[in-house]
Amino acid sequence: MDQPQQQPNQLNIEISEEVAEGSYANLAIITHSHAEFVIDFVNVMPGTPKSKVKSRIIFTPQHAKRFMKAMTENISRYEVANGAIKDLEDIQLPLNFGGPSAQA
Repeated sequence: MDQPQQQPNQLNIEISEEVAEGSYANLAIITHSHAEFVIDFVNVMPGTPKSKVKSRIIFTPQHAKRFMKAMTENISRYEVANGAIKDLEDIQLPLNFGGPSAQA
């Protein structure tokens, strides 16, 4: 009796603690075929010759386009509230990302 009633056409989504923690990625590799778009999210660390895919998301072309529109809308809202996001090509990052220099 104390549980809120679910509205018609309302989607109930749950997230596990592990998934809720998220995974950091600083590279996305996007490929596609006629039937799907595949986005591999990778965390590339400087000085590390090998990186692993942290997550792979597979979209239908229609869902990929909806995702792109949703990202564009959310980035616009973010920039209205927080100012323009600088493109990484406009920023000169140090090769060590501010961490200690690697030594053998």
